[in-house]
Amino acid sequence: MSTYDVGIIGGGPGGYVAAIKAAQLGGKVCLIEKGEWGGTCLNRGCIPTKTLFSVAHFATQVREAEGFGIKISGAEIDYSQVLGHKEATVQKLTGGIAQLLKRNGVDTINGTGVLTTKNRIKATKADGTQEQIEAKQIIIATGSEPANISVFEIDEQQVLTTTGILELTELPKSIIIVGGGVAGCEFASIFNGLGCDITILELLPTILATEDTHIIRQLRLLMRRKGIEIKTEANVTSVDKSESGVTATLESGERFSAEKMLISIGRSFNSEGIGLETVGVSTDKGKIVVNERMETNVPGIYAVGDVASRYLLAHVASAEGIVAAQNCMGREAEMDYSTIPWCVFTIPEIARCGMTEAQAEEEGYSVKVGRFPYAASGKALGMRETDGFVKVISDQEFGDILGVHILGAHASDLIHEAVVAIRMEASVADLAHTIHAHPTLAEAVMESAEAAYDRAIHIL
Repeated sequence: MSTYDVGIIGGGPGGYVAAIKAAQLGGKVCLIEKGEWGGTCLNRGCIPTKTLFSVAHFATQVREAEGFGIKISGAEIDYSQVLGHKEATVQKLTGGIAQLLKRNGVDTINGTGVLTTKNRIKATKADGTQEQIEAKQIIIATGSEPANISVFEIDEQQVLTTTGILELTELPKSIIIVGGGVAGCEFASIFNGLGCDITILELLPTILATEDTHIIRQLRLLMRRKGIEIKTEANVTSVDKSESGVTATLESGERFSAEKMLISIGRSFNSEGIGLETVGVSTDKGKIVVNERMETNVPGIYAVGDVASRYLLAHVASAEGIVAAQNCMGREAEMDYSTIPWCVFTIPEIARCGMTEAQAEEEGYSVKVGRFPYAASGKALGMRETDGFVKVISDQEFGDILGVHILGAHASDLIHEAVVAIRMEASVADLAHTIHAHPTLAEAVMESAEAAYDRAIHIL
């Protein structure tokens, strides 16, 4: 039996980052992963979807190339080649993680890890052989999976999860997407950009219910302009399959048909079958309960990422992994969720940090809002990417930046200026008075701050 300072179950963005950080802090570390390095994010989530997003965005630009004076004829999507690009991207990154783990001296086991005591893990490999490891501290990073909801009869052939849709070998002509949250809207934009007919069925009164209302309203308009049908307050009561496709029947009696159906509503936490009951780790509805140090109720056992986190985001999992690793190695650390960036890879993108306008008002702030449209940006005009705006929400009395929301090209890159500003407690005046290079999209962030602070130069 091998002994380690830290033993980790799960090699996704929470687990492998924790392993490397603990090793960098001088720990002897063992990482156990039953599947591929990088977990859901790298293999069935963030990376493959954003690779397809890039293809879809480029395909959209090709169709609109004549607006730049470029005439393209005969362009078509070779989906097998698209998939090849996706797989090559994933393989390069999984291989990179393997090298990072090796170079940092992390021992790895490909197998399923189960806690047998508070300091011992049994790893069962694919060939059935077992290996026992003992660890002074343990981190659980087992992630989550798409929820299997019986009414939809998911078969990964016609009715797909977010995992199954990435494994399609041919582009369907049409897709019904059940669920208009982040993943549902991302897949809608991706497959719409690739030429599929898309219908979104959302149970709530709006898509992307967690976003700022102005962002939702504008995105919904843009998606409909692109031909995406959106049906809200749509309760799917039954699903019928046939050789030609899938039909969803709503509580209202309306019926929607398509070649494929994607179910994008909820995920289940991978907390069963890993020995939590054996060692007495507390859970709440399947999620492991942790404190700000990412430690469970059992001293020396930590949990990070989807299986324990407030937010199902890869970058949050990595941050939690670093916090847990530091605590495992005797360096006190707590997780700070106050400046988490959120990005939605629709076309155009959405990004935000901090409060929405409604949340700020609910908190009792006297809110002042500044907005700047992409259509007034010289860089955006030259790019022909004029859809969207930047919105800065501030406290009118003291000028604190309460939230920044961006809808538009490269929103996922631009938001990090706001993340740093909020984290450093900069005022809206600080942001407005910071000189930005011209012509750049980032000027829109500055001008939206100017609009909130005083008056923007380039809008009426």
